Amino acid sequence: MPDKVAYLLRAVNVGGNKVPMAELRTLASDLGATDVATYVNSGNLVCVPPGDPVTFGSALEAGIADRMGVTTDAIPRTAAELRAARKAFPYEVHEEKFCYVWFLAGKPTAKAVKAVEAYDFGEDQITAIGQDLHIRYADGAGRSPVTAPRLLKLCGVPGTGRNLRTVEKLAAMAE
Repeated sequence: MPDKVAYLLRAVNVGGNKVPMAELRTLASDLGATDVATYVNSGNLVCVPPGDPVTFGSALEAGIADRMGVTTDAIPRTAAELRAARKAFPYEVHEEKFCYVWFLAGKPTAKAVKAVEAYDFGEDQITAIGQDLHIRYADGAGRSPVTAPRLLKLCGVPGTGRNLRTVEKLAAMAE
């Protein structure tokens, strides 16, 4: 049986980028995915893709743009990759909702990693491990200087963040 994959959509259901989860499930099924499920309303899809996970992610991005008018990135991760990211979290977990993994669409260059890790994010902590950024927010993501546009500028690679609770839930769904 093929493996399930979690697709983490960047910046959906915020700022007018409406992607209803029922429509996302229908789209994934229409594209040939099986065992399709979503988790919460922030763009988390888990399914068995019909072939290569990256190729399916690209088809999903195109379908979302065509059907819903939203441009996004669909970043694939297997259950094993989600578990490894959670296990690699390098900071003390004071509250799961303040501890995130920022999943990148590709591995940043060594120069980009240095730029991210050297940037002054105040009390927030950030470490790059592989193609993920691990973030410990001092007081939550809402007022943090760690923002998606800043991370994109520093990394040069699009990504999307999920708190540790969501990472664990998606890993369980993908197993």
